[in-house]
Amino acid sequence: MNKLENAGYEYQIWKENTNTGEKIVIAQSQSYFPTDTLEVACAVPNDTWYFEIVPKEGWTTVHQVVLGLFFALIIASLLAIGYWQASMRRLKDILHAEEMEKTAQKAEAANEAKTRFLFNMSHDIRTPMNAIIGFSELLEKHIDEKDKVTYYIGKIKSSSSLLLSLINYVLEMARIESGKADLRLDTGHFQELRDSLQTVFEPALKEKGLTYSTHLDIQHPYIVYDKTKTSEILLNIVGNSIKYTPRGGHIRLDISEIPSERSDVATYRMIIEDTGIGMSEEYLPHIFEEFTREHTSTENKIAGTGLGLPIVKSLVDLMGGTIQIESKVNEGTKTTIQIPFLIATQEQIEESQTYSPYLVTNHALGKRILMAEDNKLNAEIAETILQENGFEVDCVEDGCQCLALLQEKPEDYYGLILMDIQMPNLNGYETTRLIRNLKNQRATIPIIAMTANAFDEDKKKAFAAGMNAHIAKPIDVEVLLHTLEKFVQ
Repeated sequence: MNKLENAGYEYQIWKENTNTGEKIVIAQSQSYFPTDTLEVACAVPNDTWYFEIVPKEGWTTVHQVVLGLFFALIIASLLAIGYWQASMRRLKDILHAEEMEKTAQKAEAANEAKTRFLFNMSHDIRTPMNAIIGFSELLEKHIDEKDKVTYYIGKIKSSSSLLLSLINYVLEMARIESGKADLRLDTGHFQELRDSLQTVFEPALKEKGLTYSTHLDIQHPYIVYDKTKTSEILLNIVGNSIKYTPRGGHIRLDISEIPSERSDVATYRMIIEDTGIGMSEEYLPHIFEEFTREHTSTENKIAGTGLGLPIVKSLVDLMGGTIQIESKVNEGTKTTIQIPFLIATQEQIEESQTYSPYLVTNHALGKRILMAEDNKLNAEIAETILQENGFEVDCVEDGCQCLALLQEKPEDYYGLILMDIQMPNLNGYETTRLIRNLKNQRATIPIIAMTANAFDEDKKKAFAAGMNAHIAKPIDVEVLLHTLEKFVQ
């Protein structure tokens, strides 16, 4: 880069101290001598800088004026550019500070929401836990009184279900936030889903004295969809209606098919209306925010996490649908969901109808099951359930023992294996892979995962390892027996 001294000129750049009048030299050439100088003053914001220029070969009048103005213009331009750059940096700093402040405010609001959530969850979890502990103690004291025993057991079961649902909500939201949620598509008849949901809701509806009606008007009943996640959406919305509708109220589920832009897609509109307590207009913009609830369970005596609707919104978005909620206090709530589903082909419909489950009660007698479970309490519960339904069970504590016992017995001795995942020495995935690599009939034995690893990615790992089915803990007896139906011959 060229410098002023290289051009044959000596220079000095200085400014005056506004307080003392002292001359402060900012820069100068090495051989500068203040003789016959051209002094130029250049005003910059908040200051004035002076430039003294001396040509090494002396001045001419024209050169003195032109060159002086030329250098003054250059230096002034450089200063102006420098000032502009400094101003832009200051502006960026200001904007960055404002952005940081906004980010900090959002983070603070999120932390406050999560703190409120933790306080609410602490209360909501303790409520069913207290009930379980309390009724268990009463059950022990009144073990010989049949009516009380039945009553206490019912309370323990309902409290356990509530506790499990609270835990599942939190885990589901964590899974969605991590980006691990995806769709598992199967062919099914939507009326079957609607009827199964009605069966689930029936006890709660009767208990609260609510009337429940449904209407189905669809042209393409067989669709390809994720039955579990679609069920979860409706379970959440209708479940909320049941929770927040006072005794004697009404809930209606209306499912219709609306026109779709694609010929291979059926768009379902699901409208759920209730005559419940409703929500305020001020709260509606926040209904899909995580960890928010309009009322705590202490205020309305209804337990919840504030995660149900955020989960529903995330699942609807995952399916490419929309959700809209309208509500008025003391009048009720209307939820409108629209989701596009692929229309099942005739081949897919026929494949979905080929399975006809066997009845366990007719075929279980004498059927031997090998169960790998390292938790003795879980093993005892599962073994008792299976024995009461006609199965013979051998239980081992890890994958090594499972593999050894399987090879020790005749090839057709066990009908299937119930396999835990997290076990010492050899886990369920590794054990399954080793069994599938055996060079005999044992390699084809049905293996069912029975595990607390309950997410979709856990199911995929189980199937990838060679397992045939997946059952989540805590064990639901109906789900267990229904799953066994597929493999009992």
